[in-house]
Amino acid sequence: MLTKRIIPCLDIKNGRTVKGVNFVNLIDAGDPVVLAKQYADLGADELVFLDIAATLENRGTTLDMVLKVAEQVNIPFTVGGGISSVAHVNALLKCGADKVSINSSAVKRPDLINELSEKFGSQCVVVAIDAKQVDGEWLVHLAGGTIPTAINLFDWAKEVEQRGAGEILFTSMNNDGTKAGFANKALAQLATEVNIPIIASGGAGSVQHFIDTFVEGKSDAALAASVFHFGEIPIPDLKQALKNNNIPIRL
Repeated sequence: MLTKRIIPCLDIKNGRTVKGVNFVNLIDAGDPVVLAKQYADLGADELVFLDIAATLENRGTTLDMVLKVAEQVNIPFTVGGGISSVAHVNALLKCGADKVSINSSAVKRPDLINELSEKFGSQCVVVAIDAKQVDGEWLVHLAGGTIPTAINLFDWAKEVEQRGAGEILFTSMNNDGTKAGFANKALAQLATEVNIPIIASGGAGSVQHFIDTFVEGKSDAALAASVFHFGEIPIPDLKQALKNNNIPIRL
């Protein structure tokens, strides 16, 4: 069985790591380069680095930040935020990113998924999906959760897989920052409807929540931010607890 992955997420705004609740009320959580090195040293399996204002500000992800992070870490890291072209991905990979995460740009122009997958391989392409449960239906939201659409989460997930995405990073906007647990029911449904790995995001507040998302949510990886940034759950302790619960994990 493939080992499950623990992935700290660095949401970047104005060169700093930030964290909010339900995508708003952002507070400072530290220097992203320092945090990235710290997480690599503590045993994180991967890192995700999202320039959360890039799409709203209509610009690409900051390349110099990617370079600085790449110099400090020896684990795979994914970069996202305002990515909309093959040329931009090429520049990010040259700066040291291992994968890219696309979200709003993929919804606006789905062919981008095909183009990136054909050029760089599906293993490089993560499609991030921010979705919110509205009247019982999971609907995709864009631009850092600020723009609702009528697109169904599960329909979109199947389409991105067909177009060549290598992974899906699903963030439940309902759960984000609440520390009440991941959206395991939706995650389990995603796991049955697509065959590519699913990264769970939004809602981590305890070690049990990670156990639950791997068991009940059938997630392949779990991503979290504030519980790691503010030292609430040390990564080595989390991984040991997962191992103790017979969840395959790299210690």
